[in-house]
Amino acid sequence: MMQHSQQSAPSYTVGVMAPQDRARWDDFVQRCPDATFFHRAGWQRVIETVFGHPTWFLYAESAGKIRAILPLAQIKSLLFGNTLCSLPFCVYGGIAATDEQAAAAVDNEAQALAARLGVDHLEYRQLRGRHADWVARDVYATFRKPLLSDPEHNLLAIPRKHRAMVRKGMASGLASGIDADTERFFTCYADSVHRLGTPVFSRRYFRELQREFGDDCEVLSVEHAGEVVSSVLSFHFRGEILPYYGGGGEAARKLAANDFMYWEVMRRACEDGCRLFDFGRSKLGTGSFAYKKNWGFEPQPLHYECQLHRAGRVGDVQPLNPRFRLLIKAWRLLPLPLANALGPHIVRQLG
Repeated sequence: MMQHSQQSAPSYTVGVMAPQDRARWDDFVQRCPDATFFHRAGWQRVIETVFGHPTWFLYAESAGKIRAILPLAQIKSLLFGNTLCSLPFCVYGGIAATDEQAAAAVDNEAQALAARLGVDHLEYRQLRGRHADWVARDVYATFRKPLLSDPEHNLLAIPRKHRAMVRKGMASGLASGIDADTERFFTCYADSVHRLGTPVFSRRYFRELQREFGDDCEVLSVEHAGEVVSSVLSFHFRGEILPYYGGGGEAARKLAANDFMYWEVMRRACEDGCRLFDFGRSKLGTGSFAYKKNWGFEPQPLHYECQLHRAGRVGDVQPLNPRFRLLIKAWRLLPLPLANALGPHIVRQLG
């Protein structure tokens, strides 16, 4: 446990979340407008148990009440460097606060922690910027859009081309359902990322997400003639639906199963009273970026800000880096079982 310290204002005490703090941490997440699903306390257990990375979930409190939080995890890799990040494997993170003095308190503590750990850099992944003087990683945008109350109105709001693909899926005899576990999802997801040349997460990761977040971690699978052709794992948070990991097999493209799949997530969310559809992040200039924009979503820049410590610059470990093109091509040639066995050992170092 980190020693509590006074930061920025005498009335604020900074500490690290302990098991007995989880309930009040999550209560704050539910109430704080800045907080996201990725600020939930459960990410600490998932990151520590699945990936083995140390975490510091910082909070600032006053009069016994939490006023600001900042979840952090360290990834120390011989291949990709040593970083302290809020939060690895998550699209959003950074500081969530109801008080700017409390925000400054956890911010200062994080910077001091990064210096003590000797990391290459400290990174915040945020919907809005906080440190204009830090190094910006302007490579991602997110796609968020309010949902209309009537599912049919949401369908009509999809631009004509993609609406036609959704209707093609409907005409193909596709059917969706909610799975009790992540097994069928993993088969579709692993096949899809292998074809993209990307290392896959472990089966255990998805099981632990569902175990930790329960009904707020939902798997929807699409079937054709009794066989699963695509599947997506989504998060629920405060009236928002976030389809976060998804994939389809070889038949998905022919049947327009991915378009139908995302429409079914949207339709069901609308019927459940969700108010916002979060299509997640995509890298600028990629096919997934264009795909989401063509669904009628406007890109919103993400503010990924890095404070340099030991490093002179922020390393570029993104697939778009030309240095990784040969590796991506080689990965696609690996037999799928071998890729599934090796992938989790690589992806845990990326974050």
